[in-house]
Amino acid sequence: MDWMTYFQTQSHQASRQTLKQYYRSGCTFANAPLSAVEMVALDIETTGLNSQEHGITSIGLVPFSLQRIQLNEAKHWLVKPRKPLAEDSITIHQITHSDLADAPDFSEVFDELLQALQGKLVVAHFHKIERQFLRHTVRNRFDEDWLFPMLDTMQIEANLHRQPRWKPSQWFRRQASIRLADARQRYQLPAYRNHNAMLDALATAELLQAQVAYHLDSNDSVGQHWC
Repeated sequence: MDWMTYFQTQSHQASRQTLKQYYRSGCTFANAPLSAVEMVALDIETTGLNSQEHGITSIGLVPFSLQRIQLNEAKHWLVKPRKPLAEDSITIHQITHSDLADAPDFSEVFDELLQALQGKLVVAHFHKIERQFLRHTVRNRFDEDWLFPMLDTMQIEANLHRQPRWKPSQWFRRQASIRLADARQRYQLPAYRNHNAMLDALATAELLQAQVAYHLDSNDSVGQHWC
């Protein structure tokens, strides 16, 4: 994906003014070093894994760079999905019907979310969930397209600790876990409660800092790692 061209095109095609402004602000340059980029860790919690059938229940984000984490600027929203919560979703995320009774629809927090992400590089752990759900939800609410480049700490961890199973001798070898909590253990990072959007965003920011400190080069270009 040529992200610069995509942003330029969408800045003309987007109808919603706040989304047009988001695209006009541009994205991080592909050749920018990781050490110089302002980032924001993003996590969403959902009622399931299928963006066509399930909805977003919470969004958490934490601005950071390789040098510091800006917890004073972190944000967390509960969002009321348009379909009822399933019991297994309540069990996993601990977000109940009463928690969401007065929560806004995604459309009511979208502009604030755009502003928080504008001009920053988004970091997620298993970015496909965030990308699919946010894109589908924006299409559903506004008939607009919303995509942006992301760094994926799960993919970085897979590149570091998993080998392609090309040989029969590797087929049954147990692969290293790249789940967020397990990845953090490798760097002796503290354990946080799972499936809380705010805490998972913080956990992702800390994980990327550790990955760069231990394995990557802070002068690596963003384009080497984004997707």
